[in-house]
Amino acid sequence: MVQNVRLIPTCRETSELLSQAQDRALTMREKLLVHIHLPLCNGCRNFRAQLGFLRRATQEYLHRD
Repeated sequence: MVQNVRLIPTCRETSELLSQAQDRALTMREKLLVHIHLPLCNGCRNFRAQLGFLRRATQEYLHRD
């Protein structure tokens, strides 16, 4: 029996991995899945940018004088 293997992860899977990457290091397989998906999906690239903005804003807020 042949397994159904998707080469390109869904947006849901990718956004979950991007969120998890904020709290833990992704495995090599997970990094590869994100790397495959991002060039194909403007929405997920925007989501990654938004996560980065939120992380920077939070860090600035926590380290303000």
